[in-house]
Amino acid sequence: MSPERRSGPGVSDAVAGYPRSAITGDGGLRGQLIGLAGVVERNAYLIKRYGWWELALFVWTVANTLTVVFIAKGVKATGGHLDVQRATTTLLIGAVIWSYLGIIFEILTETVAWERWEGTIEYTFMAPLKRAVHLGGMGLFAVLYGVLRTALLFVVVALFFGLHFPHADFATALVLLAVASVSFVGVGMVTAVLPLISPEKGAQLGFIAQGFLLVVSGVYYPVTILPQWMQWLSTISPATYALRGIRAAVLDGAGLGACWSDLWPLLVLGAVTIPLGLLVFRTGERYAKRHGKLKRSG
Repeated sequence: MSPERRSGPGVSDAVAGYPRSAITGDGGLRGQLIGLAGVVERNAYLIKRYGWWELALFVWTVANTLTVVFIAKGVKATGGHLDVQRATTTLLIGAVIWSYLGIIFEILTETVAWERWEGTIEYTFMAPLKRAVHLGGMGLFAVLYGVLRTALLFVVVALFFGLHFPHADFATALVLLAVASVSFVGVGMVTAVLPLISPEKGAQLGFIAQGFLLVVSGVYYPVTILPQWMQWLSTISPATYALRGIRAAVLDGAGLGACWSDLWPLLVLGAVTIPLGLLVFRTGERYAKRHGKLKRSG
């Protein structure tokens, strides 16, 4: 069929948002410039369509930038006089816990994405398996895998810098990490629902929760240097108590009794976040099934 007939009255002047001249090659340079403008305009409409998601991802960028600034402020708060070994260990614990938290969030947030990639999402979500068991299994795998990777990371970095921990109480640190993991899994269940609600960009939004915890939890700096309203937010972050307790156990040899002030908030948060995570996920699952988003890949 000739280009003239193909571009007749039966063909729309635009296909997928692109001008006809850009698709058919009509108009030479002018047509290509119109096509260029069409591509830009089309993507501008896409940004507008998902404006709230773009705003959420911008929050992640802000969180990373604030973290860098607060690190500098944390150094200033010490007066510039640092015990290099202690400061290095403090940052190492923050980086390791952040890596562990990231693994849990990544695995749980990609629960839906993995099922879509494998083409098994409908089978999994229609199977006679309680959602608590499904998500609990994902959470258990994330914790076991995360602990293995995190322990290996800690040892490798410690050897690289020649760090020693003569007073460390690693048993207490592991107990704190285990209790904190329950809360981390609960928060991860909340982020796991995002790809169900938004197949297009939901998975990326799991990073927003990570960004929030990164800024307010004192991963790389003391919570006390944060603005007062951020310090209030830090009290609802399980990472705040996990980091403070584990640092006390590793740096100062604090036992479970000395870390009780950090342990009991983790127990409370775990008791709250798991039921909350399951409730949020079930609500999102019903929404996805009702609106036909279960199997969409974007």
